[in-house]
Amino acid sequence: MQIVWALIGAVVGGGLLLGLLTILGKNIIQQARLEAQRLRDTAEREAHSKAREIELAAQEERARAREAFEREADAQRKELRELELRLNKREDTLDRKLDTLSVKERNLETMEGRLAQRERGLAAREKQLEQLIADERNKLLQITQMTAEQAREVLLKRIEDECRRDAGLLVQRITEQAQEEARDKARQIILQAIQRYAAEQTCDHTVSTVAIPSDDMKGRVIGREGRNIRAFEKATGVDVIIDDTPGVVVVSCFDPVRREIARSSLEKLVQDGRIHPARIEDLVSQTSKEMEEELVRIGREAVQEANVGNVARPIVPMLGRLAYRTSYGQNVLRHSIEVGYLAQVIADELGLDGALARRCGLLHDIGKAMDHEQEGGHPQIGKAFLKRFNEPEAVLNACEGHHGDVPATTPYTPIIMAADAISASRPGARRESLERYIKRLQELEELAMSFEGVRQAYAIQAGREVRVMVDAKLVDDAVAAKIARDIARKIQDTMTYPGEIKVTLIREVRAVEYAR
Repeated sequence: MQIVWALIGAVVGGGLLLGLLTILGKNIIQQARLEAQRLRDTAEREAHSKAREIELAAQEERARAREAFEREADAQRKELRELELRLNKREDTLDRKLDTLSVKERNLETMEGRLAQRERGLAAREKQLEQLIADERNKLLQITQMTAEQAREVLLKRIEDECRRDAGLLVQRITEQAQEEARDKARQIILQAIQRYAAEQTCDHTVSTVAIPSDDMKGRVIGREGRNIRAFEKATGVDVIIDDTPGVVVVSCFDPVRREIARSSLEKLVQDGRIHPARIEDLVSQTSKEMEEELVRIGREAVQEANVGNVARPIVPMLGRLAYRTSYGQNVLRHSIEVGYLAQVIADELGLDGALARRCGLLHDIGKAMDHEQEGGHPQIGKAFLKRFNEPEAVLNACEGHHGDVPATTPYTPIIMAADAISASRPGARRESLERYIKRLQELEELAMSFEGVRQAYAIQAGREVRVMVDAKLVDDAVAAKIARDIARKIQDTMTYPGEIKVTLIREVRAVEYAR
């Protein structure tokens, strides 16, 4: 029974719950409908408002576009009016020009008629002038008793002389200008090279004497019946001069290396005291080997000092030999290194290869290391030696042509010639005897006096310059320049001198009058 009541209660409760839920659903649906209607009304109001705003904006945009169009149309109408005015003005101008051209055309026709009449008159006068010229020519030929060909030759000869003189003056002027410009540029480059290179201002003196402590030691050097001195001369290939001069023995030889070996060997013999032929041979052989090693050492140091790489091995000892060779008292190896540095500076200033110029300078006098053993001058000997080791063409030409024996084929040859002259002519670089110095000055003056038209010649600046006075009546300006060049060339061809010699030719005209 309780279960039945429970079931009835459950059914009744479920029905009530269902009714309640139905009522709540209807209320919710009713509220949703009301909210939807409200939202629809709000959206319609906003849509109408937005549409109104869009319509107003469109009206404003249409108004602005209309105003812009009207402004543009006004501007175009204004441009058209201005263009119309310009066209009207141009039309008026063209009309005036047409009138002017018509007037000018009529004037030209009148002038053409006058010109035609004048041409006819000129043609008649030209015929008269030709006839007069022919008559005058015939009269001149009758007076001079010459044919037309002869007169033409005389005239051409005169014109040729005048042109030749003018050409000489032109050549002289151009030459002077070029020399002045080249002299200024060369002076700047050379001065800069000298300033950048600092070298000692002294020259080397080769001494081939050996000090002997006593006359007893001098006798031991000579040996019994001269056997020691003969053995020494045979082993070294030098001449030993022993005279009455106390404490000195002179070693003489044209080969500076052999002379140095002999001097060093003799000094060692004197210090050792044991002097006999066997000892002499052993000591000279030992000294020769030491000298070979010394030559290689000196050559390597020279290559390193000059900063020249890839030098063939046989060239190195030849550079060492230059350390014992002198020219006018100047050490040839030091001179070669100095020329290399100067050549590098000059080449760098000219935009060339400074390393190649330095190599040319170091090797340019290599022939002096062997010129006492071979025939020929040291430039040719040096070139033949360097050619065996595939040295560059610039080095070969600089070696052979640095004294002007052959034409320069590369720009490095004249650079080496200039650097060689700078190194040789700087103060303290070289020395020469007084007699030789005076003789060279006399030869300079006599050479200059041998030319026709030269009145006086003076060697000045220690033989670095020769001043030549010419007769102004016999020599004009063009010929004076030629005489100066001929003197300079003859000096180059016939004389031997360090550095360069300047030739200054002076032509002076003096006019003297007396007022009484």
